[in-house]
This record gives sequence, structure tokens and C-alpha cells, in this order.
Amino acid sequence: MQTITTATELRHALAEARRRGKRIGFVPTMGYLHDGHLALVNASRARSDLTIVSIFVNPTQFGANEDLSSYPRNFLRDETLCREAGVTIVFAPDTQEVYPAGFQTVVEPGELAEPLCGAFRPGHFRGVATVVCKLFNMVQPDVAFFGQKDFQQCTVIRRMTADLNFPIEIVIVPTVREADGLAMSSRNRYLHAQERQQAVAISRGLLAAADEFRSGERDVSKLVATAKEHFAEIDQLQYLELVDAETLKPAASPLQRPAALCLAAYVGSTRLIDNVIMSFPSPLLGSST
Repeated sequence: MQTITTATELRHALAEARRRGKRIGFVPTMGYLHDGHLALVNASRARSDLTIVSIFVNPTQFGANEDLSSYPRNFLRDETLCREAGVTIVFAPDTQEVYPAGFQTVVEPGELAEPLCGAFRPGHFRGVATVVCKLFNMVQPDVAFFGQKDFQQCTVIRRMTADLNFPIEIVIVPTVREADGLAMSSRNRYLHAQERQQAVAISRGLLAAADEFRSGERDVSKLVATAKEHFAEIDQLQYLELVDAETLKPAASPLQRPAALCLAAYVGSTRLIDNVIMSFPSPLLGSST
């Protein structure tokens, strides 16, 4: 495994693979890797000849009062996990490499960035779309892998990839959960023991609504109410919305199209997100080009 820090070095390292027609898979991350990230790596290895993992804590997707300075980092551990998982190259650019002096060009993701997390984190998805666009240009993968936990992000990136004519297949990998159901996240480490127990209510509520959907319930208000029944211990429910899985607009009742029940909540001071997909009949997850 190689660790590379510049786009020029990365292009040189991949030149022979491209010449030989090798399929390049890409997993963009902000580091502090967990089993959710490794599921993306495994998906890439199954569908690619080489797997590139980027590790870059992107400053432009953090708001003024968010956790950029305290965001968990452990690069040596991340390198070890990547090596053990069979990653070909770790791409770890510094901020100057990604945002050179005088940087001012950004990607505006449009209306998909406005609801859900976008309503509470203005500018967040502009930062996400911009950095993913830049990473796509630097890595030039054939296929890129993202986790369903960040469903709105996945939707924004799929739209950007299509709109900007990137010849990249986007694969969405199902959320990886802890044994008790909590969605894996680098931010879970912020939770104290009692908060960790409280946080399980998030997945419990979402999965209860998904079970009700599978049992035949199609009324939007009833599905949302089922999830809410489990959230008494959640400190602050920022939003809980059932949205059209493609447009992210409020889902029409009764459900007749794929939908996503999306949530953001604070447990203590830690903001967590999660979602479940309600599909007709096959899941929305998978790949698109």
C-alpha cells in the first residue's frame, strides 16, 4: 500500500493502471475509520482492480460553530486499517493541496441541498459537493462508494455526478450498524456511556417505522408517528421527515414511490443522523452512472 499526498504523485502512481485498463475504485472519507468505511472498501475491492481511499477532513463543510477542530483524527490507525483491508493507495492531501491559495470556485448543489440537514447547516453541501468534485478530478475513478447513512449527501453527489458529466459509477452501500442498531459514525466516540444508551432510540424508532412499512402501512403521518414513539429519551430531535428518495421533497401520502425516513438529533451535544429507505419493491441503494 502507498500513501500519497499530492494529486501529481497520485496521477503518476495510477498511470500504468490506467494504461492497462484497470478499474479504479474510490472511497472518500474524513478519516477516523470504522466498519462502515471498511464496508465501502470491501465493496470497492469486490468491484474494482484498485481501491483508493482518501483521508481529508474537509474544512468547507463545517459551519462556524461545528466540530472541525475537535473532529476525531488518528491517521496512523487509519493507515493500518487500510493496509489490512487491502487498500491500494491512501490519498491524504493537505488543505493547501485541495484548496490552493486564492481558491474561490465552488460547486452549488441546488435545491437538493436545501431541506433536511441543509436547512440547519447552510453551506454544508456546497462544501461537500465542492470537495467531492475536486477529489473526483484528482483521483479520476471509474466507480466511487458512499454510505447510505449520509443519504442526503448521496443524493447530492449522484445529482452532481450526472449534472457535471463525470464518467463515474456511484455505488451506495447500506448503512453498517452496531450490534444494538446504532448507525456507525466517527462522531459516536463523542457519546458518554449514558448517551450511548440513549442514542439507540434513533435506530429503534426508524427501524420500527420500516417494519410497519413492510407490513403494509403507507400513510406518511402514521409512519412518522411510529418512529417518534421511540424518541422520548432523545435530547433534541432536529428533524424527522419522510421524503421522496429522489427529490427529497416531502413524500406524498399514501406512499407510492421510494421514500427515505431521515432524522437528525442531538444526544447530549453530539449531532447524529440516520435514515431508513422504504422502497417499491426493490431498494434504491446500489449504483448509478
